[in-house]
Amino acid sequence: MKNHYQILIIGGGNAGISVAAQLLIKNSTLEIGIIDPSENHYYQPAWTLVGGGVFDIKKTIRKEADCIPERAHWIQDEVLSFSPEQNTLKCKLSGGISYDYLVVAPGIQLDWHKIIGLKENLGTRGICSNYTFESAPYTWETLRSLGSGKAIFTNPNTPIKCGGAPQKIMYLAADYIKKQGLLQKSEVHFYSGGGVIFGVKKYAEVLNQVIVRYGIQTHFNYNLIEIDPVSKTAVFETKGDDNQLLRTEQQFDMIHVTPPQSAPDFIKNSPLAIKDNPLGWVDLNRDTMQHNRFLNIFGCGDAGITPNSKTGAAIRKQAPVLVDNLLEYMKGKPLSNSYNGYSSCPLVTGYGKLVLAEFDYNNEPMETFPFNQAKERYSMWLLKTKVLPWLYWNKILKGTA
Repeated sequence: MKNHYQILIIGGGNAGISVAAQLLIKNSTLEIGIIDPSENHYYQPAWTLVGGGVFDIKKTIRKEADCIPERAHWIQDEVLSFSPEQNTLKCKLSGGISYDYLVVAPGIQLDWHKIIGLKENLGTRGICSNYTFESAPYTWETLRSLGSGKAIFTNPNTPIKCGGAPQKIMYLAADYIKKQGLLQKSEVHFYSGGGVIFGVKKYAEVLNQVIVRYGIQTHFNYNLIEIDPVSKTAVFETKGDDNQLLRTEQQFDMIHVTPPQSAPDFIKNSPLAIKDNPLGWVDLNRDTMQHNRFLNIFGCGDAGITPNSKTGAAIRKQAPVLVDNLLEYMKGKPLSNSYNGYSSCPLVTGYGKLVLAEFDYNNEPMETFPFNQAKERYSMWLLKTKVLPWLYWNKILKGTA
């Protein structure tokens, strides 16, 4: 078993694989290892559509071995710790592995345990989440049997992957209830740990119109902390006028939970994490994707401290910047490429309706198409449901998009 690689990549998800593929396209002689324990690879952006009953969950999964670039070596293992001063790390099965250059792209951790009563009851009693392959189909099952009940959709007070996901399933659910003629007899609530519906004003304006259309009741700065599955009660925490924490309870027939999220624990507890940050993000330069302290380490994707929205679209713009800058660094050249914080959020607002939000670090729109994207469009729905899944499997993971 090899115990040294020229370039070692942590994570075999979107970020790790697309970076490896792009590196090998530019230089096929590179010796690259990818560490990831997962047997399967998932196209997670489609899980919202699965929860809304319009996408086959089986089409979101492939074998990890089939996604790894041919000239990269897959190390099916878990990272336990890092020793960046010695250019080494320790794995659960493989022991110590050394590297010349490291790319950190482990993805994000779902902290189910931070909500009392959630993990052990997910997928039962109307408690749903589209954030796992196993639980996403239950969202659709619950929605179909909801009738005229009370549906709650939550958004935590931490950064999350796919920031629009908590809203997308809510709009699909409200549209479904409306199509059944039950919207006037139902209640749809959005409880968010954040303070606004969306950070980019242009898109927030159209989303507020959607909220009015469905009669959704919004509650900002409310963070879910507990679920009682027996009484079907959700407990939220908010701050009063004197900054004291207050608890409030809300009954539900259906609750879709977006769990709080953070960097994986093995990152959080390592020298690679930004200091004094409880969520443990990798300490990266927001422009170059290079580590701020260990210069032969680069990072990409959801685990980084870069203040962009954590989406696959962000990875698609970060990856080529990282690849070019890493290759320049390997040649002793100054880093000349810069990431501007671009991200995209395809905001599903109902069946056959989508607002394509694209924006940068400053929350300024960066739109691709020659029309106003702050408008619900069927063409963008087709982009989300047909084009992007094909693009992911056939181009992005192969390093050609």
